[in-house]
Amino acid sequence: MKARKLVVAFLVIAALMVNIVGCGGGKETENKASEGKGNDKVFVFARSGDASGLDPINVTDGESLYVTQQIFDTLLDYEEDSTEVKPALATEWENSKDGKEWTLKLRKDVKFHDGTPFNAEAVKFNFDRWRDEKNPYHQGDFAYYTAMFSGFPGVIKDVVVVDEYTVKFVLTKPMAPFLANLAMATFGMSSPEAIKKYGEDYFKNPVGTGPFKFVKWEKDQQVVVEKNPEYWGQKAKVDRIVFRTIPDNSARLLELKAGTIDAMIGLNPDDIQTVKDDSNLQLMLRPSMNVGYLAMNMEKKPLDNVKVRQAINYAVNKQAIIDAFYGGLAKPAKNPLPPSLWGYNDNVKGYEYDPAKAKALLAEAGFPNGFKTTLWAMPVARDYMPQPKEIGQAIQQDLAKVGIDAKIVTYDWTTYIQKGEKGEHDLYLFGWTGDNGDPDNFLFYLLDKTNTVKGSAGNVSFYRDDRVSALLTEAQQESDQAKRAKLYEQAQVLVSEHAPWVPLVHSTPPIAAKKSITGWLPHATGTECFVSLDKAE
Repeated sequence: MKARKLVVAFLVIAALMVNIVGCGGGKETENKASEGKGNDKVFVFARSGDASGLDPINVTDGESLYVTQQIFDTLLDYEEDSTEVKPALATEWENSKDGKEWTLKLRKDVKFHDGTPFNAEAVKFNFDRWRDEKNPYHQGDFAYYTAMFSGFPGVIKDVVVVDEYTVKFVLTKPMAPFLANLAMATFGMSSPEAIKKYGEDYFKNPVGTGPFKFVKWEKDQQVVVEKNPEYWGQKAKVDRIVFRTIPDNSARLLELKAGTIDAMIGLNPDDIQTVKDDSNLQLMLRPSMNVGYLAMNMEKKPLDNVKVRQAINYAVNKQAIIDAFYGGLAKPAKNPLPPSLWGYNDNVKGYEYDPAKAKALLAEAGFPNGFKTTLWAMPVARDYMPQPKEIGQAIQQDLAKVGIDAKIVTYDWTTYIQKGEKGEHDLYLFGWTGDNGDPDNFLFYLLDKTNTVKGSAGNVSFYRDDRVSALLTEAQQESDQAKRAKLYEQAQVLVSEHAPWVPLVHSTPPIAAKKSITGWLPHATGTECFVSLDKAE
């Protein structure tokens, strides 16, 4: 889990490459977070928005997952420089001949931060909580679970405790991306006892097995975590991490230059050279595996008309948006899938910028004079959508040229996501950074008809097409990657024709940090564990 007016602000951070092991307010606020520990190394990381919650299974935004990835481990993890799966809390795995059973051997002598043991019973507790709507601890939307495992209980028929450190997943059908899904940060293992203790308040009292333990969360100001000295893997090199919320991109950069923060995401393109020229700072680029898009709610008129949606695609000048707001660090998108992933269909033609064609299609659809609508713009910068308010204004101007009067609407980040999942919007700026390197994570989560459940929809265009769903479902069950790629290519042709989105950009996000920060390798998935990050004094 499940990746919305004119300037730019990216998201990201910086540092040097190392092997990362095991992790699946103002100056006064920073000083408060840092006080009381003598010679502690404190890493202060600033982003544009606060977390929406700290229970990884119940969030879909990067602001939240950046924090939870420090606190929680997953059963499997990704390699530091790719999305190849590697051991984490599970050390070995085996698939049955029919592809319907996965048996995982678990790491021994691992404890949750509350001192309770991690074992097969804990794995079963977590998955039963997620997949079983009748489970007493099934409190939340669990949007990523329904998206990646096809609803409740979904593909996972049962979770069987074989012995203390062996667990077996029984599936209703083979699932090609199953292991890649298990490595996603959203499927972090929580302490069963903590879930029982905190109930509905668990989202602000997270307890995992990770290299950092939760300390406190001051809403819209900071989240603080501290080193877990009993971590089963490589011990963290910094003692505390402070995740600060600084909404304005320029303000974050000023604090970075002043030394009150150590790293930041959300860098205006005009400031990239400023970072490069500053001997005290460093700039890195996160590998591109994302898409920024404008979703059109097909349940709202006249967006239910394919000619209207196609007209909007022709009306938006993607290259002008990239030139104005991405500092050259983005490419125009024509598919929901980024070209860095296998299965990308480069033969799809896409929609060029053509206002005349847009007007003609609107006339054919019965709107020769255009229409009025709303255009929702995100309140926070993301890797795929720097300065979303300004990008929204640019799109608003493009639409006005063809007669579409779009009023800009926005909310705080948590409300924006919640309302989008409920389908309250018309046009909706959003985006997605891939979680696991599998096309399924983009196409199925973002466009399958099963992911249009109000309140937890990943498919915020509410696009429902039986042919596309059949292709995506078949691809999930096919073990041959070449055959899977063909199915995804076919699906992209149909999606382009039906135009539920305006695919806008695939960005390469920049990251800014002090030169003194080392050991940080930005990952293509958009977040990473900071266990190997270090800070020179």
